[in-house]
Amino acid sequence: MTGRRGRTGPLQSALRRGRELREQVDVLLQESKEAGALDSEKRKSLSQRCLELKKTVDENAFALQNLKKSDEPAPMGNYNQRKEEEEKQLFKLSQQLEKLAAVLGRENVIKDSSMDVKGKDSPKTQQKNEETEEEEEEEEEEEEESTEDEEEEEEEEEDELDDDEDKLEDDSAVTNFITLGDFAAQQEGDLTFKKGEVLLILEKKPDGWWLAKNSKGERGLVPKTYLMINAKDGEGQEASEEETEEDIEVADETAGGANILKRTDSHWSAVKKAITENNTLDALTTMGAVPAGFRPSTLAQLLEEGIQFRASYFLQPELTPSNLSFRDLVWNPEKGTIQARPTRISLVMTLWNCKAIPFPGLSIQVLSRHVRLCLFDGSRILSNIHTVRATWQPKNPKTWTFSPRITGILPCVLDGDCFIRSNSSSPDVGILFELGITYIRNSTGERGELSCGWAFLKLFDSSGFPVSSKTYELLLNGGTPYEKGVEVDPSISRRASSSVFHHMITQRKQPQLLVKLRSLNTRSKGILNLLPEVLIGSMCYIHLILFYRQILGDVLLRDRLNMQNADLIGNPILATFPKLMEQPDLMDALRSAWAEKESTLKRSEKRDREFLKSVFVLVYHDSVFPLLQSVFLPEYKWAEEESEGTRWHMIADFLKKNRERGGALSSLLSSESLHKAFDITEIAYDFLGEARKSSPLV
Repeated sequence: MTGRRGRTGPLQSALRRGRELREQVDVLLQESKEAGALDSEKRKSLSQRCLELKKTVDENAFALQNLKKSDEPAPMGNYNQRKEEEEKQLFKLSQQLEKLAAVLGRENVIKDSSMDVKGKDSPKTQQKNEETEEEEEEEEEEEEESTEDEEEEEEEEEDELDDDEDKLEDDSAVTNFITLGDFAAQQEGDLTFKKGEVLLILEKKPDGWWLAKNSKGERGLVPKTYLMINAKDGEGQEASEEETEEDIEVADETAGGANILKRTDSHWSAVKKAITENNTLDALTTMGAVPAGFRPSTLAQLLEEGIQFRASYFLQPELTPSNLSFRDLVWNPEKGTIQARPTRISLVMTLWNCKAIPFPGLSIQVLSRHVRLCLFDGSRILSNIHTVRATWQPKNPKTWTFSPRITGILPCVLDGDCFIRSNSSSPDVGILFELGITYIRNSTGERGELSCGWAFLKLFDSSGFPVSSKTYELLLNGGTPYEKGVEVDPSISRRASSSVFHHMITQRKQPQLLVKLRSLNTRSKGILNLLPEVLIGSMCYIHLILFYRQILGDVLLRDRLNMQNADLIGNPILATFPKLMEQPDLMDALRSAWAEKESTLKRSEKRDREFLKSVFVLVYHDSVFPLLQSVFLPEYKWAEEESEGTRWHMIADFLKKNRERGGALSSLLSSESLHKAFDITEIAYDFLGEARKSSPLV
């Protein structure tokens, strides 16, 4: 009679494997006690076995780390407790094997070095060997008892630290700092302080957490980004400001690893503002709503400064230094269209996902999770700033994903496939990614945008060759792109021990961004070479930009009778199309209208470039052009759910009516449709006013 056995769960298998590993370690320890009487070859064999066993223990620990309660075939009591206890035991086992391997390796070196050239031991050498063996046996006993002495060692280290602090107090280099905001201790060992307190810095640690002492004599770790040098302690206010700026700016290292001078470029004011204006951030950090590595978004503030970092600006043709011709818009008379222009950087990149992003506290409501990206050389931004919104699931809020599968056309703001173009000659040029959240505080209703970390992917190696087309796993840095050594969540690494095993686990818990650089085929290269020399955008609307560029070439290069004439040009598409780059829902409306119209065209019509351009002009006039001037369409605002919903409902309703009526003319002439007062800029294109001047940045 055969009984049915329940299937063994993953945790039970891991626990059984752990017991087997502990038995193997016990056998190895027993053999190592007899190692004093063994030859060198036996010791090496034991050392090798020790390393292999440690590797197996670490692999079992990793497998245990990835187990989930949902993987179990049947309910198991005290699942988390049993899993945690097993992790601790495997960690101690790994440490024990690591120390044993070091002892055995050291014994081999001592034994080999004690032999004379002829292979025989002299009486003195034999005496030394006997003494060495006795010392080794004592060392082994100490190693076996090391786990019991860990607490005593920690206490001794704390005593030594206190002694070091006392020495630092008497050092003339000790400096007084003033706190820039309130800070609440995040874990044991931190020092809580209020804004305006004077702290005595006892030690400046490289990880950004400095040892400080307040007026009450209390000591603890404080984040250096909350500190400003006391103007009364040193050479006055001017020197204080300079030193503080040095602490914050990173004058010797950037994301790309290049040495730079003090920043004087036009957008540094926004960066400085993002670092210094931390009142709201201080409050959120104190409440535990965000980690200490969050900052006001640098790229978001640059977008607010003006148009110089917007896609609509880089979409315009660039003039040569003489302003007599266009630099990146040249006519090809043989093909009857604009000239393709290869650039140093021409690639397609896919955003996959973000992992282990800290989840904000309940005191703020997150309106948008997104990634902003641009070209960056360590000190300057070399392109427009492109934004891709992320999606997430409530059951896994720390993982962000891109390009979700939805019915219909994927909104371009969610599209993780991006094209990147640039002719920058900088050896340090790369892609700067800044993860951000747009939020609103529940208590005050205040809106803002925070950076959840940033990463930098250099596009050329030290030899000047492009990096490989593959998937890259980028660790996120905290702070701003101009700060050094700041972690997104410093508490993760501070909780880690010094062992390699724990370090590897800690690395896995750090926030990461996964991106893929894709290789280009001949058709993709041909399309990208028709774009402006500097531009980042979504792949889903690249065909619409090509129509705009071709019409731009026709109007400015082919159809102008006098190339010296700079009068206004009557062309609604050229006058208004760049505005769509800043209103992604209208770009989606144009994509939808064009896709619907293109599906009705014959194959021969699709091959006729001139016919396609004429049809595109009609579709543009019947879809988005009237909406740009509508009074009823609310102004586009980033991450406002109500406004976005209202706009999309009105856009969809307008497109539906146009399909039923055969065009937008009836809507334009209807008394029910109200539009803004007429402005000549709606239909007139001023290429001298809109064109970009030749810039040294690209």
